[in-house]
Amino acid sequence: MLFVDGENLTARAQKIARDANVSLSEGPYYSRDVFVWFPYWSATRGMKVDRDSIPLQPTPVRAYYYYTSVVGGEEKIKSVKESLFELRFTPKVFKRSKTRRSKAVDITLATDMLGHAYRGDYDVAVLFAGDGDYVPLVEEVKRLGKGVRVASFERSGLSDDLRLAADTVMYSDEFFLQLWKEYKQKES
Repeated sequence: MLFVDGENLTARAQKIARDANVSLSEGPYYSRDVFVWFPYWSATRGMKVDRDSIPLQPTPVRAYYYYTSVVGGEEKIKSVKESLFELRFTPKVFKRSKTRRSKAVDITLATDMLGHAYRGDYDVAVLFAGDGDYVPLVEEVKRLGKGVRVASFERSGLSDDLRLAADTVMYSDEFFLQLWKEYKQKES
């Protein structure tokens, strides 16, 4: 299963795109400060497997990107959920104030990843995050006998503690930037 910390991914993706002079355009793969994903890449398409990776089935059982929050009313939340659903995610989107991040994001991700591990719903979790706060979650999921692969952006602050807690790490910087460059070219 794929678990995406949407707030973390969005903040880090915006930074690496800005640093690489790649513009992210509002649309099906991006909403500023709310969500971002890899153009043309379905959430349930699967992750690249190399010789040092934990073997993954070709497609995840389920992909969760319900760990983001939105400033706005019910209509805005519904719009974001629809966009994430179209990308083949199971969406959960939280309302937040203009001044601070939603606390529900990290807690919900941890609860769901741990709950699915406990029920035996997956063998390997792919956690798309970079925050060291997830280390206890990763350690507990591994204690339950599950594999944990962390996907992150190398150039945007992956926590050393999270990197060391994971079974393997997949860096997505170049792949993300390449897909966004191709997407922008096709848009023009």
